[in-house]
Amino acid sequence: MPRPLDHARRAQLLEGVIAYIAERGLAELSLRPLAEYLGTSSRMLIHYFGTKEAMLVAALETQRPDIPALFSGIDSAEVLRERLSASFAINTEGRFAPSLPVLFQVLGAATVPHSPFKSYATDAIQVLITAMTASLTRIDPTLPDPEAAATLLISGMRGLIQDWWITADTPRIHRAVTLLIAQAIPPKGNR
Repeated sequence: MPRPLDHARRAQLLEGVIAYIAERGLAELSLRPLAEYLGTSSRMLIHYFGTKEAMLVAALETQRPDIPALFSGIDSAEVLRERLSASFAINTEGRFAPSLPVLFQVLGAATVPHSPFKSYATDAIQVLITAMTASLTRIDPTLPDPEAAATLLISGMRGLIQDWWITADTPRIHRAVTLLIAQAIPPKGNR
């Protein structure tokens, strides 16, 4: 008879998985060194999660913020611009969640054909696009294509944050973020 899952231990392991990948990266992820880092065995990781990929997706799911809540309460283009600028600042001043670099690695891995992360990555992007589209529509119902503007903002911000992590060129990236936000969320009279 299989051993029942210890849900508290499972949660602890998932937290450790995020920390491990944030420190060491996803490219060389192997169960044996990960298990040693977590103070368990690779056999126990398989018991808890089934596969390495399922374990990583479960770990990321524990870190996912309530995206619709992040965009609720935004009642003007100015507030949205400020929130997006603040989000960029948080992600480039070392205050980001440790799961964010892991998420970027998973998004990259999802581009490989038959990636086990494709479904997770697609869902993560769609949740952001849907929430941003709803915000843009609420702020300005006359916006010609709020989903395209949301896609531009979400994908553009993600790319710029990743660029900053690679280059650390804060002045250039900050200017680009400011331009992206201004072009994607123009004042009503400037369209």
